[in-house]
Amino acid sequence: MVGIVSYGAYIPIYRLSRGILDQVWGGGAGKGEKAIANWDEDSITMAVEAGMDCLKGVEKQSVDALYFATTTPPYKEKQSASIIAAALDLREDIIAADFANSLRSGTIAIRVALDAVKAGSAKKVLVIVSDCRIPAPDSAFEPIFGDGAAAFLIGEDGVVAEIESSYYLTSEFIDVWRLEYDVVPRTWEDRFTLEQGYQPHLQKAFSTLLSTHKLTPKDFTKAAFYAPNARSHAAMVRALKLDAKTQVQDPLFDNVGNTGAALALMTLVGALEEAKPGDRILLGNYGDGADAHIIRVREGIGELKDRRGIKKHLQSKLVLENYGKYIRFKNLMKFEETPMTRPRTSLTAIWRDRNWVYRCHGHQCKKCGKVQFPLQKRCMYCQAEEEFLEEVPLADRKGALFTYSMDERAAVVDPPNVLAAVNLEGGGRVFSQMTDRDVNNLRVGIRMELTFRRIHDALGVHNYFWKCRPVRE
Repeated sequence: MVGIVSYGAYIPIYRLSRGILDQVWGGGAGKGEKAIANWDEDSITMAVEAGMDCLKGVEKQSVDALYFATTTPPYKEKQSASIIAAALDLREDIIAADFANSLRSGTIAIRVALDAVKAGSAKKVLVIVSDCRIPAPDSAFEPIFGDGAAAFLIGEDGVVAEIESSYYLTSEFIDVWRLEYDVVPRTWEDRFTLEQGYQPHLQKAFSTLLSTHKLTPKDFTKAAFYAPNARSHAAMVRALKLDAKTQVQDPLFDNVGNTGAALALMTLVGALEEAKPGDRILLGNYGDGADAHIIRVREGIGELKDRRGIKKHLQSKLVLENYGKYIRFKNLMKFEETPMTRPRTSLTAIWRDRNWVYRCHGHQCKKCGKVQFPLQKRCMYCQAEEEFLEEVPLADRKGALFTYSMDERAAVVDPPNVLAAVNLEGGGRVFSQMTDRDVNNLRVGIRMELTFRRIHDALGVHNYFWKCRPVRE
């Protein structure tokens, strides 16, 4: 049996109330809030978070391939999956691939992963889908678009959810698109895109799959599927004759937003969090056609309840207090440049130090047992030489805040600039910038964890490194 062995998800800690958009633009944004990626997050960093959630309790060396799906890769010519694989500390001899340019890229990547495992070319494939789309200010997309990621480990041992059957439909229909140099998406008239695109394509995928297996929507415990917005999602629920109160998984529009390529699969994670053995889930996705899937939940699903997934990430949040901060986070306005905001980079140094820059490896001394970060030429405690230093991964370790400082005048996107020293469990101290923090609730001793983030851009290069943050419970 081949199917889902593990799952995970990620929702950024920041939320933007649609009431703030109403204040800025004069109404019409709707109710609730949407999830906003921090200024140091993008589709790669969110993918790392979802991947770490998915791989809890999994031996990382057992992963044979990583497939990354997104419509918002940070690089146009540079593989994103390779950076994610390094940050997750996976083996170097794996297959890494990007699936891009379609809102349906996530479910397509899962199909390729299933085929790879069935064919025997890989035993375990990690599929991560992440999107961080930028809407134009005061557009129909601005209240709707949110940011997030989902991850699934595909294998044949320990399957907790089997994809029993699927139907795929490919179409050249154009409704939402971006050209090579576009920052924000373009779209056609709303009624046309729904009546000629979304509704007939997804309905056909569902009806063909169900009729082939002589099933009806009533045969499913939950339905999880993509929709452009809450209204079109409700219309599809009615068309399928689903019970909106008992059969439909929350599509996250009121509290996260439309997360693009990640939406359908984040909704599936939400369904799996509540699932019991024997449940049948109907999954649907749309974009350049549509696909539909019958998923049967198996024994062992209860063993994955320790993931942060959707529920725990929803409970952990900070609210953006104004629209100006949102504009800065999304880099939607040109601000004055100063000498302090002209960062530099060195690809030579990044390559030389890649094991601690990307993989977050430190050293443990074989003589005195001390752990130190970053990697050193000799032990800073007993002065043992490099041959006595063994690399150890640190990214999964939590710790305690030892000390910190706040600089109100620093030239950072989200002041104040908080620099922290964190004592890690098992030894080692990390000095780094703190992110995802409420400066009014910081105190020495609080639990901390490490998170992979974008530090700055320089010379056309995205620079990534590990920051610290208060643990998201």
